[in-house]
Amino acid sequence: MDKLQLTADFKESLKKGDSLRVSVLRMILAEIKNKEIDNKGDLSEEQILEVVSHEVKKHKDSIEAYSQAGRNDLTEAEEKELVILMEFMPQQLSAEEVRKIVEKKKEALGVTNISEMGKLMGAVMPALKGKADGNLVKKVVEELLK
Repeated sequence: MDKLQLTADFKESLKKGDSLRVSVLRMILAEIKNKEIDNKGDLSEEQILEVVSHEVKKHKDSIEAYSQAGRNDLTEAEEKELVILMEFMPQQLSAEEVRKIVEKKKEALGVTNISEMGKLMGAVMPALKGKADGNLVKKVVEELLK
């Protein structure tokens, strides 16, 4: 995914009159523009994926907070936006696929107890960046180190 693809999708959504999609894409493009200003240059595809991943995480956190507060109207709105954001994320790995990757890294590093969790997480997260939710990875790592 690159900025040109996002911009083209944004323009297409504008033509179709899909206001929700336009809003979400405008938000992503604005975040990308802010990052480009901070970095003083264009972002790579990996950096764009990081921006989208960050937005996905923010939406998931908002959904959880709104659900706990009993704000179903806001929860539904965030969920609709999250569906659109997920279209721009790579295919997410299942818990079982994450478990296999973590087990391989665990064996390769010789990690045996929970005190080495940070070492294992540090080795696994770069390989799973954008492909699996960090909370899922953490949960799998904790289960394997118990």
